[in-house]
Amino acid sequence: MDSVHPLGDSTRLLFFGEETLAAGFRLIGFETHSNSAPRDVDQLLRELQRSQAKAFVVVDEAVMAQDIPQLQRVLREGGRIVVIAVPALNAPPQLTSEVATRLAALFGAATLQASHTGEK
Repeated sequence: MDSVHPLGDSTRLLFFGEETLAAGFRLIGFETHSNSAPRDVDQLLRELQRSQAKAFVVVDEAVMAQDIPQLQRVLREGGRIVVIAVPALNAPPQLTSEVATRLAALFGAATLQASHTGEK
């Protein structure tokens, strides 16, 4: 079930991803869109850009990995819409951001994984 908050001049807080994560974000006041199809995510992000809305968008890593044109555009352009990815509840983070890619290139992917698990 999705929850929707009325629009206003404030920053919209949105979550796209699996239902188990959506429940937590719903509790802290996010507008949640669980298990959304890529085209629905794309359409909502397009509407946010068209209306020049400010938004803080959290997506799970599965959504981030999908080919969603408007999501890629928002990530490239930045501005009023900020997007971050979070890992699934029962999975280690996969560090799929541009920063993670650059760090992996500099230090090696194994270094990033070892620092995450606490191993040396």
